[in-house]
Amino acid sequence: MILPIVAYGAPVLKKEAAEISEEYPNLDQLIENMWETMYASNGVGLAAPQIGLSIRLFVIDTAPFSEDDELDELEAETLKSFKKVFINPVVIEEDGSLWEFNEGCLSIPDVREDVSRHERIKIHYFDQQFKEQELVLTGLAARVVQHEYDHIEGVLFTDHLTPLKRRLLKNRLNSISKGTIQVDYPMKFPNKSKR
Repeated sequence: MILPIVAYGAPVLKKEAAEISEEYPNLDQLIENMWETMYASNGVGLAAPQIGLSIRLFVIDTAPFSEDDELDELEAETLKSFKKVFINPVVIEEDGSLWEFNEGCLSIPDVREDVSRHERIKIHYFDQQFKEQELVLTGLAARVVQHEYDHIEGVLFTDHLTPLKRRLLKNRLNSISKGTIQVDYPMKFPNKSKR
């Protein structure tokens, strides 16, 4: 089932999410719905807060990035098969040089900005079967995980921008929260007027 994505301005997007247990109700169905929602909106990642649930869960499939001609063969191959469910993740390490990349977000449609992130991370998490996992990621896979991880920490990519950039985006962000934008996937707008 395709779920509406919560738009910029919703309190759930600014809240640190809670851990869940294996007994979380209908978890497999929720994860299935998150995949369906993410693919329907052409995303490469989706965190539970983006569908209104303040829990530490996100899904990622970086396959669309593997088509980029500027990637080396190894990274393209990695991205093609990088599809994972992250439950209760914890980033243990972030290192390597900071690099900029133009990011967007399904909760903030039609806004893209350069964001600086570490090139390498180490993350501990549980997979869909609640088996413990640990991964070291670099490049775009690391970046997508960092972006989704921010969501469960209550951080949006716009929070990484300079105050000046945020001021320049203010009107566009207000339009998103009011729902006065055109978007081609279902969304919930926190400040939409009830006319």
